[in-house]
Amino acid sequence: MLKRLWNKLRRLASDEQGATMIEYILIVAAVALPLLAVIIIFRNAIWEKVSSMWEDISGDVDVPE
Repeated sequence: MLKRLWNKLRRLASDEQGATMIEYILIVAAVALPLLAVIIIFRNAIWEKVSSMWEDISGDVDVPE
């Protein structure tokens, strides 16, 4: 399965459209991965802020265990 994916990527890289698509994939990964890391690192602070805002709106909050 990995070999099939590698062959497909190699074919895509051999033509101009494939190379462009790979560049777009790398750009998306360069933006998405650091964003995901920040969300994972600060998940507790984000959860507390969202919970606080939700409590202000609804007056009650359910905290998951």
